[in-house]
Amino acid sequence: MHDQDSYRIVIADDEGVIRLGLRTMVRTLGHRVVGMARNGEEAVNLVRQLSPDLLLLDIKMPKMDGIAVAQKLSAEAPLPIVILTAFSEQPLVTQAAAAAVMGYLVKPVDESKLAPMLDVAIARFVERYIAQQQVKTLQTKLSARDIIEQAKKELMARGLTEREAYHQLQATARNERKSIAAVAKSVLRQG
Repeated sequence: MHDQDSYRIVIADDEGVIRLGLRTMVRTLGHRVVGMARNGEEAVNLVRQLSPDLLLLDIKMPKMDGIAVAQKLSAEAPLPIVILTAFSEQPLVTQAAAAAVMGYLVKPVDESKLAPMLDVAIARFVERYIAQQQVKTLQTKLSARDIIEQAKKELMARGLTEREAYHQLQATARNERKSIAAVAKSVLRQG
């Protein structure tokens, strides 16, 4: 993200009039439109090239629909996505939620609803990113703990008590300036 009040946005809609209207609203709100796409493939390519802060994405577009675009981008270049939908497309909104979409707006888009939705989408995306990082950290810690437990068992099989095994791992880690998990891995490799 850039400064807190201004977002770099890509707009993707197959209708030129809607793209231009959205661009005007986005600019009025103080944000920058860095790219506009007429179809799903263009949207994916623009996001790859420009790394915007947010994507305003029509749910029904040629070449690749909005849901497919959202799924592809969430796998390779995650960013906050707000889906634009006609009210009759409500069943697609459920699919969009599963595709990591951070919000949606029903057409015709009202500027008074666009401003808060942009902020909500960015905030939800940041919260999700932080949660994913916490999960990765916990997984790493659990993995390290499992490796340390396995190494302790290996050392205990060689005649040490559990306490002695752990202290040996600790001392070796301190002496070699490595993490206990790294020392545990080397113990298991020596097996």
